[in-house]
Amino acid sequence: MEFCPKCGAVLIKKVKNDGCPRCNYSTKGKVKIKTSEKMDEKKEVSVIKPNETEIFPIINEKCKECKNDKAYFWTVQTRASDEAETKFFKCTKCGYTRRDYR
Repeated sequence: MEFCPKCGAVLIKKVKNDGCPRCNYSTKGKVKIKTSEKMDEKKEVSVIKPNETEIFPIINEKCKECKNDKAYFWTVQTRASDEAETKFFKCTKCGYTRRDYR
């Protein structure tokens, strides 16, 4: 890409030769434009199976099904943004999941 020596604008192709669109400067030769693009290889995405790992914090919460006292805990905004989040509890022993709307 070449620029105009008078005003600094990018030279464009005109009828006979290349010139400046601002100040009407024109070149005697043709402007050569080269472009290149570097492409990286795509990295492989690793997949974690649902039962492979639990990443939620564990809290003391009694399970209604098996009476276990430990559960995974997470929250999700399931209703309008001005209302409280929904809390989810999943038993670490039997996997029973329940919601709390408080």
